[in-house]
Amino acid sequence: MDKKLLALLACPVCKGELKLNGEKTELLCFLDAMAFPLREGIPVMLATEARTLSTDERLHKS
Repeated sequence: MDKKLLALLACPVCKGELKLNGEKTELLCFLDAMAFPLREGIPVMLATEARTLSTDERLHKS
């Protein structure tokens, strides 16, 4: 994912910062503990499509 695009994106729930996970398959919002998927390189920014981060993922921010 392009770093400029990542800098423009915000969490659709809290409008906070998103981080790209290590495998580059999800955008993570640590404030809401949500992971938004990337499908074919396109971020799916729907809260209904996001998964909840585990406690371990939230504690070990990447």
